[in-house]
Amino acid sequence: RLFYRMLIRLTAAAKSTTLLAMIYLRSLVVRPWPERLNGRFPFFLPLIQGLDGLEFRQPVTFFVGENGTGKSTLLEALACAIDSITVGAEPVRTDQTLADVRALSQYLKLVWAPRTRKGFFLRAEDFFGYARRQAQIQAEMRAELDRVDEEYRDRSDFARGLARMPFSRELSDMRGRYGDGLDSISHGEAFLKLFESRFNPGGLYLLDEPEAPLSPLRQLAFLASLKQMIALDSQFIIATHSPLILAFPDADIIQFDNGRLSRVAYEELEHVRLTRDFLQNPAAFLRHL
Repeated sequence: RLFYRMLIRLTAAAKSTTLLAMIYLRSLVVRPWPERLNGRFPFFLPLIQGLDGLEFRQPVTFFVGENGTGKSTLLEALACAIDSITVGAEPVRTDQTLADVRALSQYLKLVWAPRTRKGFFLRAEDFFGYARRQAQIQAEMRAELDRVDEEYRDRSDFARGLARMPFSRELSDMRGRYGDGLDSISHGEAFLKLFESRFNPGGLYLLDEPEAPLSPLRQLAFLASLKQMIALDSQFIIATHSPLILAFPDADIIQFDNGRLSRVAYEELEHVRLTRDFLQNPAAFLRHL
């Protein structure tokens, strides 16, 4: 039943909206860097060595390719060049895991039409740390409320209420966003709740492998949410391996392969062909294990 509700949501959204939303980031151009950087990661990657620039033609752009082809590297460099807000433990300016791509981001020239400051950068691995941090903050706020109650137990209700106010407000805001907490529901449900609660219309969103915590059914729910967000003038650049997510209508699919970028149709993707062939005849693959 839930499966069909997701399909109905996606179909209804497709009928009521078109991919005529804003494209904020129009293109990137790679400027020359000093020769001394050629021996450093990520400058020695074939993809980076051969990259002159990239145009973004649709509100949804997918980066797809085998592991190690540079999808995440380019997405992370984009996030640093944009100085994107992160849903994670560290801002892009200080995150040590982004130190190498921050160097590359200095040589990316971005072309905007118009510039947007809204949106965020989210890596699947950062989501779990973010959820834990939110749970820790809630626990700290509750502890502060207990402390205030103990400290103000002999004072007026008015004084106690004033002292409780900042902590109560913080907890109320978090409950408004995440309910009882991201750690109180499944990873997939928490990811979707976080994604939708942090969404603001008119933003640029960079997502690295959002399918990681999502079941196939939740990936369909993600597609339905994505379609609705596109109607609110938002742009998405997504690195993914998921044939389900890659099926998003009218998206621009950019394949990373042997240091080259090429635009490909959904049906031409190896991810799609391999998944289809496997599902049609799993035994043909498994007998070779």
